[in-house]
Amino acid sequence: MSELLLRHYGVTGAISVLSSEAECTAEVKLLTGDQLIFKTSTRPEGRDSFRFQVAALAGLEGASGFAAPHIVRTNDARLMFEEEKVCGYLQTRLSGTPLHQVTATRDVLYKVGKALARLSLALEPLSLPAIHRPVLWHVGCWSRLMGLEEHLPSEPVAASVHLAMNNYVESVEPQLREVAWQVTHNDPSPFNTLLTDHSVAFIDFGDGCWGPRIQDLAIAASLVVTDPSLALGGAEDLISGYASVLPLSALEAKLLVGLIKARQSALILINYWRARLFPAEAAYIKKNVGRAERGLSILSSLGVEEAELAVLRAVA
Repeated sequence: MSELLLRHYGVTGAISVLSSEAECTAEVKLLTGDQLIFKTSTRPEGRDSFRFQVAALAGLEGASGFAAPHIVRTNDARLMFEEEKVCGYLQTRLSGTPLHQVTATRDVLYKVGKALARLSLALEPLSLPAIHRPVLWHVGCWSRLMGLEEHLPSEPVAASVHLAMNNYVESVEPQLREVAWQVTHNDPSPFNTLLTDHSVAFIDFGDGCWGPRIQDLAIAASLVVTDPSLALGGAEDLISGYASVLPLSALEAKLLVGLIKARQSALILINYWRARLFPAEAAYIKKNVGRAERGLSILSSLGVEEAELAVLRAVA
C-alpha cells in the first residue's frame, strides 16, 4: 500500500488497515497530521465499483445540506488509479461520530432525515459510470433472497422474514416501477452516517447504484426502528425530516413500510448467509443484524393500511 500511495499520490504516512467486506480499506495518517482513507481492490468487479464511487463523490462536491468525503486526485489529476492487477482511490477522512454510537434523539433523527433528502437531491441529476453493475444489495435482488432462508435462526425471526418478503414480492415490488428512480447511496446505515460538528455526513458509497429514490429512506429508517410503543418504532422523525425537504408521493407513502420490512429481511438473510461463508468476519458482517431483527419484530404487526396511515401522520 505504501508503494502505491507514493507512486500515484506522492505521499507517505502511517497506514492502518480497517475492517471491510469487499475491498481493502486503510486509514493513512500523514506527517502533517491529516488523515485520509485509501481503498484498493484486486478483484475485477472492484474496478466498476470504484469507478462509480469516485464519480459519485466528485459529483457531490459543492453540494450543501450534508457532508461527504472528497476525492484526492492522483499525481496526473485522475479520480482513481488503475494498474494491471490493482486499482484504488484516496479520499479525505471525515471526523465525526457514527450514528450508531450516539443517542438517536428525535431532533437527531429529524436532522439525519433532512440531510438524507438533500443527498438524494444532489445525487438525482448525476450520470455515473457502472450504475447498473451487479450489486448484491440492489432492490431487484430481494425477491430471490428467500433461497437463503436455510441460514436463518429459528422462529420467530424466520417467520417474520418470510411474511415480509412475501408481502414485498406480491404487493411492493410490482409497484416500484411507478416511483421515481435515480442514483442512490443504497446503504445509509448508522455505520455510514456521521454526526459532525456542523452537519450530517454520509460515507461508503460502495453499494450505490440505480434504484428507487425512496429506497435510501427505507434503508435509513429500517435501522432506527427501536421503540415498540410507537407505530413506526421511532423512525417517524427521520421520515418526517426527509419529507420536509423531499415530500413523498402518495405511492411512496403507501409502499414505504413494506419496503422497510423487506430491507430488514434482506439484511438478515444476506448477513446470516455471509457470516456462514466468512466466519472470521462474522462480527463485522452481522453488525446491523440485531437492529434489523428488532425493527422487523416491531413492524411485523402493522397491517398495510395501518402502516400507510402511520407514514402519512409522520409526514403531515
